[in-house]
Amino acid sequence: MRCKLHLSALVAAAVLFSVYPTALQAQESSRKLTVMDEFQIQLPTDPQISPDGKKIVYVRRFADPMTDRRYSNLWIVNSDGTDHRPLTTGNRNDTSPRWAPDSARLAYLSDTDGKQQIYVRWMDSGQTARITNLDQAPDAIEWSPDGKMLSFSSLVLGKGPHIADLPAPPAGAKWAEPATAYDRLVYRFNGAGYLKPGFMQIFVVSAEGGAPRQVSNGNFPNGGNEFGPSRATWTSDGKFLLVSANRHPESDHEVLDTEIYEFSVADGSLRALTNRKGPDNSPAVSPDGKWIAYTGFDDRYQGHQTTKLYLMNRDGTGSHSISDKLDRDIQNPVWAPDNSGVYFQYDEQGDTKIGFLSPDGTAKKIADHVASTTGAGGGGSFSIAHAGPIAFTYGRTDIPGDVAISDRGAMKVLTSLNQELLDQKKPGRVEEIRYKSSKDNREIEGWIIQPPDFDATKKYPLILEIHGGPFGDYGDRFDFEKQVWAAMGYVVLYTNPRGSTGYGEEFSNLIHHAYPGDDFADLNSGVDAVIAKGYIDTNNLFVSGGSGGGVLTAWTIEHTERFRAATCLYPVINWYSFVLTSDIPWTSKYWFPGVPWENTDQYMQRSLTNLVAKIKTPTLLMTGEADYRTPISEAEQFYAALKLLNIDAVLVRVPEEPHGISRRPSHHITKMLYVAGWFQQHKATN
Repeated sequence: MRCKLHLSALVAAAVLFSVYPTALQAQESSRKLTVMDEFQIQLPTDPQISPDGKKIVYVRRFADPMTDRRYSNLWIVNSDGTDHRPLTTGNRNDTSPRWAPDSARLAYLSDTDGKQQIYVRWMDSGQTARITNLDQAPDAIEWSPDGKMLSFSSLVLGKGPHIADLPAPPAGAKWAEPATAYDRLVYRFNGAGYLKPGFMQIFVVSAEGGAPRQVSNGNFPNGGNEFGPSRATWTSDGKFLLVSANRHPESDHEVLDTEIYEFSVADGSLRALTNRKGPDNSPAVSPDGKWIAYTGFDDRYQGHQTTKLYLMNRDGTGSHSISDKLDRDIQNPVWAPDNSGVYFQYDEQGDTKIGFLSPDGTAKKIADHVASTTGAGGGGSFSIAHAGPIAFTYGRTDIPGDVAISDRGAMKVLTSLNQELLDQKKPGRVEEIRYKSSKDNREIEGWIIQPPDFDATKKYPLILEIHGGPFGDYGDRFDFEKQVWAAMGYVVLYTNPRGSTGYGEEFSNLIHHAYPGDDFADLNSGVDAVIAKGYIDTNNLFVSGGSGGGVLTAWTIEHTERFRAATCLYPVINWYSFVLTSDIPWTSKYWFPGVPWENTDQYMQRSLTNLVAKIKTPTLLMTGEADYRTPISEAEQFYAALKLLNIDAVLVRVPEEPHGISRRPSHHITKMLYVAGWFQQHKATN
């Protein structure tokens, strides 16, 4: 599909692509990664080990250059790494594999017939049956303990607000599409677009097919919300489904205030098992049925609040945290088969790990490097067999992702999905760096990617790339974008400034009601630390970032003129307008003292429009036209301000793209090349 770019972007494109042929030809003739390797990298996700521990099914994601779309199939491998083969093939989306308790069947989601439905495969014969035929796609499937039923979430459509009765068009007339009315605080959402009226509900269906039955009811998001579906958890007796939901009257304004509810499978009657201000999520019932593990925190309206692991009795009494000593965010709790404790996932200083907590709060690490990603920001998951082994996705800076298994402390990587590609095209070497911030001498962690043919006696241009969030982290994970830029001859620096997660709640909240701000000092000190190594061309420093990284890119060039050019991707520029146009308006009570009209000075002091007159740096702005997280109006405001100041600037609009600009592979390629092309245009010739 041809990009519909504004005139300024078309002019820029003509200049940028005049630079590309030579650069691209040089890359193609070398053994370096190029943007077209977007279509070669494959990623494993959601590895599910069979209850008997013998086999692992996982989702294998890939991009097709002919359709310019992303797809996924299911693959299977024995736990010893043998018999690795596909279960499904083709340009389709097969996801969410879930083993039946007896390991004899596999349920999964697929759009092979045009619309996502639930399928069940008999593993001995390979026969497959479609279990549902729903208008609204099912999601978040889970087997009942006896293997007879599946639970799932699906949208139940509502009518929306009624304002007036409209006349019918005359016979044969063609009137315009009718207007759509909304009455919810969040009426559109990034990736989903404008939301349909109604609520996600919990259903059950026979594993042999038939009519699904709705278990939950009411005008509440019982089965999930715009952030995604909620996976219900069956109790060990099969009589109840536990789910995290926000059924409070003020749910629109207190979006994090979820509780864990118990729904009767027989009649849909419900009971709340938790009751506190804050999120209660991810319920997991112990195998003996006595305990429920779940995650959450007491909401204090801080920018970042550490997600803890809680235990409570099956009836909801005796709730208490068992992870207070860890000071890390707990994700994906899973009970040990012998009831001895809970496995979970967490980030620790740039690395995602699997941990284990005993009921008395004793913690231990089980595995490192849980990852499967083409970006240093993370991504990975795990599952546990009844027999004890753990399947997980494993990644490093030179491994996008593979399937691995951990059994009694011994770890083995079972696949090598990208080995042939990366044997042919060596990625740049990644080096960890730790340095002191000029703000307060705090230690900051970061990573440097060197060009594949790196020579320490030469001088290289530097790209400082800044992560978003702002509450997120970079780490020792494979990053395709940065590797492509390194292959073009840049040294790339990416760091975890204050506000990043994985370093404790105190470090994350150094930017509470103060973002952007002192994080600039952390980033700028990182540039100084790399320059001190002696191989950076100080006349060719560049800065780039997306989302929260776009915010800090703009803040950086408003505080220093050391960078020759900047690329500011899907940023927030005006916090006042952001709260009123974003799909997450409730951030006003977490990132600010309150709504903008009551705290105007706070909003303006931290908005980039307040300091724009200081900018001298040539800046490229890029946002997807379907971005509802940091709407394109934010980039447009910044672009207009720069143009009024007569600063060299270009605005790029990417059609159909939500936040991140990676839904279509060709658009992701455009993003990588436009960043590099803008910097190439503004390089100093020494």
